[in-house]
Amino acid sequence: MIAFPGPMRADHDGPVGALVTLDLPDDSPIRGLPWIITFGPLGAEDDWEPVVCGPYERPHALALAEAVVADEQLMAVVEPLLPALTPEEIRGEIAVAQIAAEDEAAQVDQADLYGDFEDVIDEELERAAEREPEPEPARAPDREEIRAGFARIAALLTTKGG
Repeated sequence: MIAFPGPMRADHDGPVGALVTLDLPDDSPIRGLPWIITFGPLGAEDDWEPVVCGPYERPHALALAEAVVADEQLMAVVEPLLPALTPEEIRGEIAVAQIAAEDEAAQVDQADLYGDFEDVIDEELERAAEREPEPEPARAPDREEIRAGFARIAALLTTKGG
């Protein structure tokens, strides 16, 4: 996962939200899947049910999420929607996620043997931020672009497994 925590750059000086998504290589097949956005409270003091929107194409989901959290203190999680057709496919995806979580937990445990892993990550992120120019916020897609994306997603979903 990659997180873009607040404060994100916005057209104002007020507090903004956070965007979390997967950090994928450019050639990842997951990029071509439909994506959903889950908006929820950023802080523990807020208590309301998350709002799930989508499916969208990944660039549209990221741009929409960024546009919303740039103006409000919300958490937006952008993630792929897996079009599974059978219980076995769903179980397979769950097993993959469980194995990945176990691997991540093992890496964190090993990192503790050699020092504070979080401090190293923070330092790496700070150095990377110093090297990279501030990205321009993505333009939120208009209704016609979203509808065209829906049509492409519908075609993708109706051809899966066919």
